[in-house]
Amino acid sequence: MTPWRRRMIDDRTRRNFTKATIQAYVRAVARFAGYFHCSPDRLGREHVRTYLLHLLQEQHVSHSYNQLTRCALRFFYRQTLGRDDVPAGLAPVKQPRTLPVVLGPDELARFFAALQNLKHRAWLMTAYAAGLRVSEVTRLRVPDIDSARMVIRVRSGTGQKDRYVLLSPRLLEILRTYWKVARPSDFLFPGAAPDRPLTTGSLRKVCCRARGAAGLDKHVTVHTLRHSFATHLVESGTDLRTIQVLLGHHRFSTTARYVHVAAAALPSTQSRFDRLDWAPRGGRRS
Repeated sequence: MTPWRRRMIDDRTRRNFTKATIQAYVRAVARFAGYFHCSPDRLGREHVRTYLLHLLQEQHVSHSYNQLTRCALRFFYRQTLGRDDVPAGLAPVKQPRTLPVVLGPDELARFFAALQNLKHRAWLMTAYAAGLRVSEVTRLRVPDIDSARMVIRVRSGTGQKDRYVLLSPRLLEILRTYWKVARPSDFLFPGAAPDRPLTTGSLRKVCCRARGAAGLDKHVTVHTLRHSFATHLVESGTDLRTIQVLLGHHRFSTTARYVHVAAAALPSTQSRFDRLDWAPRGGRRS
């Protein structure tokens, strides 16, 4: 392991970042160095600008990928190397305002019906019923299912913060059926080894196969289930602050975007135009 890589890992670990975030940052800096075939501590601002433009204009990477690379390089130069000259030139790219894909009730029913494996069904139903991120599903442990209080404890979500989410009575029945068959002792959804959690890649593959088997035209990921959970809560009249707490969002604006997706709420909202008392000038209403 190179010295800069070791230092960067140590710096991120001291700041209590998750293992997944540390690995993502290290990979991003390593790809940057590989592009120039040079150690990153010998590169500067112009190299960073050239690389980021390459990602956008030639690689056509997503906004989230580009933003991750910017954050990783900013951290590397500012925190690991103690250089302020490079981060000063890393202006953020404006993020496109796209709305998330959401499944309707009928589409969800088709999706879950396509899951023949009990464990697979329990995975993805938990993701939807509790509004969990894919990494949060994989880290669930058996004691996290609190049937006495009807909540699920989510350990170290985004920002390394624990939270509690709803435990649906119907989901509890499904998890009890799954537990009687699988008998997990530590992780609720263990991977190939009983003492290791399920990998996020495995969950994504199962989700992709279920989408195909259900014949859904929409691009469905595990995160689509989380988007659907939040949108359906908005449509049922749940206040945004409660949804923010359940999802573990740091910023309220992140939660508020689900108002724009909630189609079922539109018919019940009356336009102010319909309440105007007006008539054409010089005549009666027609």
